[in-house]
Amino acid sequence: MNAFDVLSDPVRRRTLELISQREHASGEIVKVVEAEFGISQSAVSQHLRILRDTGFAKVRRDGAKRCYEIDPTGFDDVDEWLDQLRRFWASKMEALTTEIERGKRSGKGT
Repeated sequence: MNAFDVLSDPVRRRTLELISQREHASGEIVKVVEAEFGISQSAVSQHLRILRDTGFAKVRRDGAKRCYEIDPTGFDDVDEWLDQLRRFWASKMEALTTEIERGKRSGKGT
């Protein structure tokens, strides 16, 4: 599953929002997601597994609890894709700035 498939699901996005704020125990995540999306504990667990397996979340055991936090490595593919867009728009913005400056110098920009 690629990064965009992972992020396309609203339950997984909401879970990432939760764990991006601070570490959460799986029970806390289940409680929020069940209330907001009306899905079962089992379904939430499947989403958490996907987030772990795709590198978006880390889990650690604390006694009987599993605690989840964000894993930034899952976002590497997204960041690479965004870098392509950033490079594209940076050159366009530089060209626009140049044209605006030319217009100001020639008196056409007022």
